[in-house]
Amino acid sequence: MAFDVSSLGAYTRQSIEPLLTSAIFGGKTQELIMSSGIVLTSVKSSESIPLMDTDAQFQSQSCSFDASGTTTFTQRTVTVGKIKVEEKLCVADLETKFTQEALRAGSTYEDFTNAQFESAYLNRKNEKIAKQLEVALWQGDTGSADMNLNKFDGLIKLIDAGSPVDANVNGYTGAGVIATITKANVISCLEAVYQAIPTAIINKPDIKIFVGEDVFRLAVLAYRAANLYNYDPKDSDSKLFVLPGTTIEVVAVNGLNGTGDIYATHVGNMVMAVDAEGEESNYRFWYSQDNDDVRYRVKFKAGVNVAFTTECVKFKSAV
Repeated sequence: MAFDVSSLGAYTRQSIEPLLTSAIFGGKTQELIMSSGIVLTSVKSSESIPLMDTDAQFQSQSCSFDASGTTTFTQRTVTVGKIKVEEKLCVADLETKFTQEALRAGSTYEDFTNAQFESAYLNRKNEKIAKQLEVALWQGDTGSADMNLNKFDGLIKLIDAGSPVDANVNGYTGAGVIATITKANVISCLEAVYQAIPTAIINKPDIKIFVGEDVFRLAVLAYRAANLYNYDPKDSDSKLFVLPGTTIEVVAVNGLNGTGDIYATHVGNMVMAVDAEGEESNYRFWYSQDNDDVRYRVKFKAGVNVAFTTECVKFKSAV
């Protein structure tokens, strides 16, 4: 609702430049879908994804035309959530703290939006939106009490409600249902997911195994302990590695943090719907002369789904 400066001490002159912001989650899932998945734009409420499938029945040659086989049309719907973020800022609250360095001389701030503080504020705000959107893309649930998650249904809910392959069964784990992922069993969990990937999509080049950062770190430690010297997690910023002995990438996404769940599918099966691409980074930031405060507003729409849940693998557990 406003600036909270209660935790700052009395002002001592210092530069605004070193003002550091805390670490921010990246929107990894959104980036992947935008680059290789299905992106639906101009979606105001919901839109159906038209899906076509067909078979090819071999027949013995003859002099007649013997029709056989069926081409089937189905659809899945992507429903977007209508989201806004608004904040009003009383600039005078900054005057008694070191934050006064961001203000120009004088007691009125009609041109506050030209101050150096604007860039840091807007970057931080947009990063927060990206973080929360990443979590919602996976954990979104319109029935949730969490206001950051109840604007649209996420991939976990949508995939689980369909017909994905369940990898957390004895046939894939060899050890029954695994309740909690640990350093001791994380390799077995990932290999179970790999084995469960349907043969119909196993050769697609964009298959990913999605895990939370917590499961990803367990996997890194487990493979290192296994002395797999050919294992290369690449650089720490990439947050991915190729599952040893395969061509499939294990990708860390913050939307799965804390869930203990693992999912696999090909990125081309993932769908994101927006009203306008990049709308979540469009904003208004202005001085309100009537209210003598600075206001921030952003509005955007977003939704997600997969085209075929049968081309997904789920591994439900805790961490």
